[in-house]
Order: sequence, then C-alpha cells, then structure tokens
Amino acid sequence: MTDTETRVLSVETIEISDLKQIIPLTDPERPLLWMRKGQGLVGIGEAVRLEFEGPTRMQDAAAAWRELVDAATVTNPVELPGTGLVAFGAFAFSASSAEKSVLIVPRIILGKRDGRFWVTKITVAGDDRPLPRLEPRAFGDEYRISLLPGDEDPGAFRADVETAIQRIVRGDVGKVVLARNLVGHLPEGSDIRRVLVDLAMGYPDCWTYSVDGLIGSSPETLVGVSNRTVSARVLAGTMSRGRDADSDAEAATSLVTSVKDNDEHAFAVQSVVAALRPHSPHLTWSELPFALKLPNLWHLATDVAGPLTDRATSLDLIAALHPTAAVAGFPTDAALALIDELEPFDRGRYAGPVGWVDAAGDGEWAIALRCAQISPTGDITAYAGCGIVAESDPMKELTETKMKFRPIVEAFG
Repeated sequence: MTDTETRVLSVETIEISDLKQIIPLTDPERPLLWMRKGQGLVGIGEAVRLEFEGPTRMQDAAAAWRELVDAATVTNPVELPGTGLVAFGAFAFSASSAEKSVLIVPRIILGKRDGRFWVTKITVAGDDRPLPRLEPRAFGDEYRISLLPGDEDPGAFRADVETAIQRIVRGDVGKVVLARNLVGHLPEGSDIRRVLVDLAMGYPDCWTYSVDGLIGSSPETLVGVSNRTVSARVLAGTMSRGRDADSDAEAATSLVTSVKDNDEHAFAVQSVVAALRPHSPHLTWSELPFALKLPNLWHLATDVAGPLTDRATSLDLIAALHPTAAVAGFPTDAALALIDELEPFDRGRYAGPVGWVDAAGDGEWAIALRCAQISPTGDITAYAGCGIVAESDPMKELTETKMKFRPIVEAFG
C-alpha cells in the first residue's frame, strides 16, 4: 500500500454550467470512467494511487481511505454524490491474485448528474506540477481486434462444467460459477475510449467503467451507498433474447419459470442479504425476481435496499459482500476451492468490485462483468462466466458465456 502519511490533499469542487460529453475529456490510453445513461464521472491524471493485495485488501482500502480523507482539506459547495474527494477503485477477485487492487484519486474529476455539472481539482502538498488541461481530445484511429480462446478451448471448458456438475450432485457444493477467457492484443497508441463509447452507447443501462486498464459494461450493481441508504441489484439466471417480439416474450417467460435459474438466483440473493444484514437489519426485497432486459440477454434480477444502521462506508460493504454467490457460488469457501481447482487462470479483477467512493463513504460499485483487462503492454484478456447447478448442461453453459462475451467482443471488433 502506498504510504498516505505524506499525502495531504487540497480538494475544491465548483459547479459549471454545462458538460455535454465526458468520455472525450479523459486520457485516450489510460481512461478513468464511471458512466450510466450518459451520467457519471471521468478522472484525469493521478494525484494518489493506493495499492492493496491479499485477503484483507478491501478492509485495508477502507482504512487507508479514511486516513486520506481525514488529512484532506475539502471545499465542496455542490454536495452531490461524486463531488468532493473521490477515488476510482478496482479490486481483485481472489485473495491470492497476482493482480493488484487499486484506489486512484485523479488530479481532476468532471461529473454530471441530474442536469448538474461540476469539476473537482485535487492537489497534493509538495506537488508543483500544473494541473492537466481541461479540453476534449480527438479520438485516435479506428481499429478492429479479434479475441481468441485463451487458457482453454471450448471443449476443455465443457469438461470443467461436467466435473462441476458431478461435484454438485455429490454434495460437495450447491453452486459454482466457472469462467473462461479470450485474449488479444491492442496496438501501441490505441485509443481505448473508442471501446468505451461503443459500450456506453450499446449498453446504456449498464455501468460502463474504466479503471487502471479494466474496462467493461456491467449490468450488476454490487452495492450503492447514498445518504445512509444501501442498495444492491442481484443478477443470476440468464436467457438469450429472442429474434422477434414473440420469441423474446417466450424467452423471458421461460427464464422466470425456470426451476434451475430460480434456484441459482435464490443462492445469490441469500448471500447478498446475509452479508448486508449486519449493517442494515431492515432490508427489503421482492419475493420473486423480475426479468431484466438487456440488449442481448434476459437476466433474473432482484433489488435489495435498506437504511444503514452503522458507520459502514461503501468500501466496508464491498468487503462484506464480496464474493457473492452470483460470481463465486454457494457455499462460498467450497465454491472458491472448486474455482481454484478447475479454472486454469488467475481471474485478476474480473468479477471483483469496480466503482468509486467519496469522502463521506458513499459510492457506487458494480461487479466487474462483461469486461477485459488491458495490460500496460497492450495484452487484452476478456472474461465471462456462468453459474453451474445440478441441472446445468455443459453445452448451454458454453453458449451462455458466448452471449456474455458479446459486448466486449463487439466493442473491440
């Protein structure tokens, strides 16, 4: 972890009259972005970078963030979520991952929410560098990249699913989420914002994000905290969209009546409620999930919400929630052990928390799904997974991963 004792920040947020587009303002090669339905945040430059690893990475991040906030001087008359001191964050899925977890405080943050616009400037004591210029940057040349099978081919993935089903039937685990990856390479100097524009326009109801090379559009809110209220959206259970109105309606009906998908969904809801109840005993959620429509998929979804009764921040809550049954399985320890046994790669930040936190501890965090990690040398690794239960079919699960790869594959291709 970067030492925060010498990081004394001065933060000033002012409201501005207009901010039409935010993606063109960020860095072409290392953009910082959090966006949904045209609203969100972009970061420019890097004032502070905090890195974490191991089983306490999220708890360590929460403690380091409190220390950084306590030492900062913040002027924020706007007082909207995402104003004042804000850090963008991305956390590794596994405690043993080689990928670092990060909190990044930009030097400049621009935001838009509910028709209001602002800019936040952050300076570090002793840092005499001029702040980055606030101006849109022209997009770089277009490119098309094919993503190919990574650490295992489709046949090997189906074999892993079959093994997982056998373990479930044997009683070793109730549900496990298995993933596979695709790989490619980005030419030097490529403008990553082109991919982000495609994702934001194609999936406006999802969280489009870019943090430290992790990019994607996630449909799943891990947790949001605003004015001492916590909320989460649980997704588990998937069906491909139909080709016309009749087949689409049939697909949605099939999903909401599927025993297999409802069982999988129930595991995920139970894990989220159990993790949040110590901080919000009066949670509410619907008894039955609803069908959430995305451009390429139907998902079973349940919204969970309630008042916070302690001083937990959004960072504390992602530590309590991760990993949910939606991305690991149930029971958690048994599912994680089976993932380690069957998946031939380090997930990195795939299926980990990605989002932002502010000085009050409020924030918005998604699960890093429909995503790819871009290395400093341009290597691309995309990920997609599916929940395996006793009734799963290996070929259908492979098809589900192909559907889930579609947003990132099309954005690059």
